[in-house]
Amino acid sequence: MAKDHHNSSELESRKVAEASRETEWRQPSFLREMFLGNFRLDLIHPYPLLEDERPEFAAFYNALKEFVQNEVDSVEIDATGEYPEHVVDGLRKLGAFGMKIPKKYGGLGFTNVEYQKVMELFGSIDGNLSALLSAHQSIGVPQPLKVFGSEALKEKYLPRCAKGEISAFALTEAQVGSDPARLGTTVEKTPEGDYVINGEKLWCTNGTIAKLLVVMAVNPKSKKISAFVVETAWPGVKVEHRCHFMGLRALANAVISFKNVRVPAENLIGEEGKGLKIALTTLNDGRLSIPNGSVGTAKACLEVCRKWAASRVQWGKPVGKHEAIAHKLADMAANTFAMESIARLATQMVDRGGYDIRLEAAACKEWNSARTWEIVDETMQIRGGRGYETEKSLAARGEEPIAVERVMRDYRINKIFEGSSEIMHLFMAREAVDKHLEVAGAMIDPEKSMSDKLAAIPPMTAFYASWYPTRWLGWGQWPRYQEFGDLATHLRFCERNTRRLSRQIFHGMIVHQAKLQHKQAFLFRLVDVANELFAMAASVTRAQAMRQEGRADAENAAELADLFCRNARRKIAGLFRSLWLNDDVRKYKVALKVLEGKHAWLESGIMTLAERNKVSRPEVFELQAKPVAPVAKGRTAGGN
Repeated sequence: MAKDHHNSSELESRKVAEASRETEWRQPSFLREMFLGNFRLDLIHPYPLLEDERPEFAAFYNALKEFVQNEVDSVEIDATGEYPEHVVDGLRKLGAFGMKIPKKYGGLGFTNVEYQKVMELFGSIDGNLSALLSAHQSIGVPQPLKVFGSEALKEKYLPRCAKGEISAFALTEAQVGSDPARLGTTVEKTPEGDYVINGEKLWCTNGTIAKLLVVMAVNPKSKKISAFVVETAWPGVKVEHRCHFMGLRALANAVISFKNVRVPAENLIGEEGKGLKIALTTLNDGRLSIPNGSVGTAKACLEVCRKWAASRVQWGKPVGKHEAIAHKLADMAANTFAMESIARLATQMVDRGGYDIRLEAAACKEWNSARTWEIVDETMQIRGGRGYETEKSLAARGEEPIAVERVMRDYRINKIFEGSSEIMHLFMAREAVDKHLEVAGAMIDPEKSMSDKLAAIPPMTAFYASWYPTRWLGWGQWPRYQEFGDLATHLRFCERNTRRLSRQIFHGMIVHQAKLQHKQAFLFRLVDVANELFAMAASVTRAQAMRQEGRADAENAAELADLFCRNARRKIAGLFRSLWLNDDVRKYKVALKVLEGKHAWLESGIMTLAERNKVSRPEVFELQAKPVAPVAKGRTAGGN
């Protein structure tokens, strides 16, 4: 019975997620074509290099940079765990909360490229401020209203957002995570046509200081999810708890409850039942803030390592000239160039229009957050004890207070924020098999009848008769892309392995059939191959564009692109090899035994979790042992 319940729950969750997918591809996608075996270089070449800054953006950027240098004390923000009021007010006066809001609604009307340059800047300065601004503009009220809101709703709220009324996004719940079918916050329509919301949301970034929320709620009868603008000053909205974390200690993150909150009919965003689709579309754009901010973090780390490795002498020469450290520096520089290449490319695609960037945004978010975390970790290693030591301690004993320890604490969340690395892999994997499910899905769907399967054979045969042979036939080693000079070999590798990737996806469908959805290790490797190929293509085309424009650093860029591609080619070869030569089944069996407690013997010799909690925090243990009123009960969401 328990197993049947689990299976039905999983099926329901998949149906809800599937119903919320954007199923049509009205515009081209470089990565979608790659999954189909088509290396569409024309979609990214020539690479769109950044144009000269508009005077109005340059003025804002310089004023913002000056404000941060003079008014922001990141060490103090980290120590107090609060956003200083003068800092928030200063950002309001500069218009920083309205960067992406059109001028007609009181915003600055910046492009995505301009906005992401600010995110890159903050990525090198302070993760707390980066989260404050991006949560408000990338996933808070402004973005979904811009795309889906009625004109009346835009006129009602966008000017308030532009002036600095902070907003937040309320989707996650304690028992839900990334499973929308289990959403517990409900919405019901009143006889007058308004709505009433009840429930509780977890981890609402900006929640303790927000005036406005985007709230996702499900109709208990139709099971459809809708999105609403909710004001935190309304009766029934309450901050139950402020969450505190390992890093981003000033993050105004909250548990927010909704008790009979009456929402006017006009505060519905878009249409009823479209809430999850609105959330996913909003996140597509919002995800670009993390990869662009990651570039700023990576550049800051590279500067720290470069200067330290050049000045720190060990065994008669700078540590950077020892091969062990030199290799780290080279890979950090090459990876940073590749990260910047894909982030800028995807951001430019948004501004230029004519692209579907859902896969590119997911790839940038997953790949850049993973690479930057590696760079942060290597920075800690290169700085050694000084990296582990806090800024205050370094300053107290007369050394330069370089923030490595704080950056490590602050950055780690980016592999989880706005879709964890695992969720990004699953999202991309689903899109990777999309065409195959469309063509041959009936053959592997256990719910389809035999007549459905027989009916699917003719169109399936027609498609694969032409598609599959051409995934083998290509340019191979033919001297194509000669205009790229010494980098042409990497594009030829991308073309060959794009076809190989599509073949492996197809082979996986044949071998695993309906079970493929559970073969996450297999699917994740395919996604990793695609991400590496994407980064290779973006790096090479960017270096070539710099050459063609005669940029001063063009040859240096080509050198970094070449090194990155050499590393990526070895990684891709390993990923392909491990698709079919692995220990996935054995690992899964061992994991099940761990879950069942059959390897709990390995935990002997330690204090249990309950014992450790009681020793370290007896008052917390007591709170866990018996029901109590929530922490900070009664605090209003609009409070500080």
